Amino acid sequence: MSINDKCDCGGGCKCGGFGRKIIITLVGILLVYVIVLVGSMVRNNLQKFNFIGKADRMERTITVQGLGKVTAKPDIAVTTMGMIANAATVAEAQQKNTDTMNKLIEKLKALGIDSKDIQTTNYNIYPQYNYTQDKGQELRGYEVNQSVTVKIRDLSKANNVLALAGEVGANSVGGLQFTIDDDDVYKAEARRLALQEVAEKSKALTSMLGVRVVGIVAYSEYDGGGGPIYMKSMAGEIGGGGSVPAPTIESGSMDVTMNVSLTLEIE
Repeated sequence: MSINDKCDCGGGCKCGGFGRKIIITLVGILLVYVIVLVGSMVRNNLQKFNFIGKADRMERTITVQGLGKVTAKPDIAVTTMGMIANAATVAEAQQKNTDTMNKLIEKLKALGIDSKDIQTTNYNIYPQYNYTQDKGQELRGYEVNQSVTVKIRDLSKANNVLALAGEVGANSVGGLQFTIDDDDVYKAEARRLALQEVAEKSKALTSMLGVRVVGIVAYSEYDGGGGPIYMKSMAGEIGGGGSVPAPTIESGSMDVTMNVSLTLEIE
């Protein structure tokens, strides 16, 4: 048998080589298709990522702000009263301090100040030193410092409360402040006035711009006032003991304000 006879398959030895070429070509086309498909998927996913959280179209908005203000009369007063006592020993300084503070608290309650409105906010013991060039630092005694915060709900008694400092010998009084115990009702009214101003402004703006409001995009507010009114601190200005005339105290008035910002969608 000749070589030609072994290779003969109707078209000679070229039959097997042609089949392999077809298979290689198909595999190549398939690889190209897979590469193109993967590339398209990656590109599409990247495009989607770029647009995550973005609106399909740019919103048309206007932002309008309003301010509401309500004038109110403070209904409580808060002050800090205390005693700074010095002595050669801690025990002696504590005794002086305790005697004065106990008298003060007793008289505060006698004026009608409830126990829940008297709070100890400070109690400290400090060593006191003398400094000389010859001996350097020398311990000369101790200081005991104690104070209470007093909330006065009956403002007509504020002057009598302050007068107690001189009566019992309390030598440290913090600045008196007036505030509103529960200002939610005033804030609600201030908010209403602020929103009313926003409504009037938005109506005028949309009319001038020739647009109309179709929705609310964002709303924010913050309290812009209504904090306590502080009077001058009297710490260190009151001497110990003796009857002292009650000072005249005026609570005055205070403004509770609310700032409102509204972002509106228009078309």
